[in-house]
Amino acid sequence: MTDVIEFPALKEAQEKLDAKNKELFAVLDEAGPQYDMKLVKSLEGDTQAKVEWIRARNAEIDEIGREVEGLRQVAKAAGRRRAAGGAEKGSEPDSRKGDRRGEPGHTEVPASFGELFVKSAAYTGRQGQNGPEASLDIDLKTLMQTSAGWLPETNRTGRIVDFATRPVQLLDYIPTTTTAQAAIVYMEETTFTNSAAETAEAGTFPESALALTEQSSPVRKISTFIPVTDEQLEDVAQVQGYIDNRLRFMLRQRLDGQLLVGNGTAPNLRGLNNVVGTQTQAKGSDPTPDAFYKAMTKIRVTGQAIPDLHVMHPNDWMDIRLLRTADGVYIWGNPSEAGPERLWGLPVAQVQAQTENTGLTLDTTFVELSIRRGVTVQVSNSHSTYFVEGKQAVRADMRAAFVPYRPVAICTVTGI
Repeated sequence: MTDVIEFPALKEAQEKLDAKNKELFAVLDEAGPQYDMKLVKSLEGDTQAKVEWIRARNAEIDEIGREVEGLRQVAKAAGRRRAAGGAEKGSEPDSRKGDRRGEPGHTEVPASFGELFVKSAAYTGRQGQNGPEASLDIDLKTLMQTSAGWLPETNRTGRIVDFATRPVQLLDYIPTTTTAQAAIVYMEETTFTNSAAETAEAGTFPESALALTEQSSPVRKISTFIPVTDEQLEDVAQVQGYIDNRLRFMLRQRLDGQLLVGNGTAPNLRGLNNVVGTQTQAKGSDPTPDAFYKAMTKIRVTGQAIPDLHVMHPNDWMDIRLLRTADGVYIWGNPSEAGPERLWGLPVAQVQAQTENTGLTLDTTFVELSIRRGVTVQVSNSHSTYFVEGKQAVRADMRAAFVPYRPVAICTVTGI
C-alpha cells in the first residue's frame, strides 16, 4: 500500500470540498425525494434560479474535487518515493505490434478509345436533355461489362471493427504495484487501545494495547489461448499483432471484472463486492445522490478514510443524470450538455460488470492491484496434435493479486 503524505494544500482543499458538499447536500435534503424546489427556503428565487444555484455549486465542487485528486496524486507519488528509497522501477517490455502493408502505387496508362470518345467533339458538342449525347457507328456484338470483362479490383482498408464487448472500465482507477512474491503478505493492526490520559506527578501511567495480525492475498493467474494455422501466420502480416493485442485485451477485461465481482475462491481473486467487513448504506426513501453522500460519510467516520471514487452500473448513473425537480427542470444539466460524470466532487466509474441497483463508494488508497507478472504472449505448435496438423497455439497469461487493505474504507450502496 502506498503512503499518502499530508501537506497543507491538500488538507485545505479537502476541507473546502467537504464544506461545499455539505452545503449542497443540505439544499437537496431540504428539497426532499421529489426535488420540490418550493420546499427550499434557504435559497431565494423561483425553481429555475434554485436549480441554477445547484448546478453552479456542483460545478464548483467538481473543480475542487479535481484539485484534490491532483494534490493526492502528488502526495501518493511522494509516499512511493519515500517508501522505495528513491529506487527506480523497471518497466514492462512494449507489446509486439503487427506489421502494416504498404498501399500499391499508381501507374499512368494511355487513354482508352472509350475515354477519347467521351472527350471528343462528337460527344461533348451534342447536348441532350440530361447532358451530352452521341453514338458510335459501331455494331456492338458483345456488350463490354463486368460480367463479361474484368471485375473491378477491391482492396480492404486494413481497418478491423472490434466485436461489441465490455471495455476495461475499472482497472485504471485502481493503484497498481509489482511484486516478486507468490502472495501479498502484510500485517494488519487488529487491536488499538489508546489509554493515553493526563497523569499527575508520580502517578501511574495508563496502559495502552496494540496487536497485529498477519494477512495474505494470493497471486492468481488469468490465461487464454487461440489456435491458428501456420498459413494464416505466414501469409497475413498483421495476424500476429492482431492476436497479440486481442489476447492482451481479453486478459485485462477479465482482470477488470475480477477486481469487482471475483468471489475469492481459488483461482479467483476477491473483488470489491465480496470483501468481508465492508460497510453498507441502504438507499431507502432517500434520493440516490443522498445515499452516496451518506456512504461517503460512513467511510470518513467509521472507515477513517477519504472517499475518492464511486462505482455504479451505467443504467444507475443514467437515473442520476436524468433527475429532475418536481416541475421538470434537470438538476445535473440540460439535455444539450454532456454533464459531469462526477457525484459530490468524486469521479464516477461506470462499470457494466457491476450489479445494477447496487453501487460502491471507496477510498482507493486502501486497495491495491499487485502484478506478479505482466501479460506474456507465447506461440508453440506442441499443443496436442498441432504439430502434424500445421497449427500454432498462441497463448497469453498474467499473474496478479488484489488486496483490500481496509475493508471499512469501502461502502456498498444498495437499492439505488
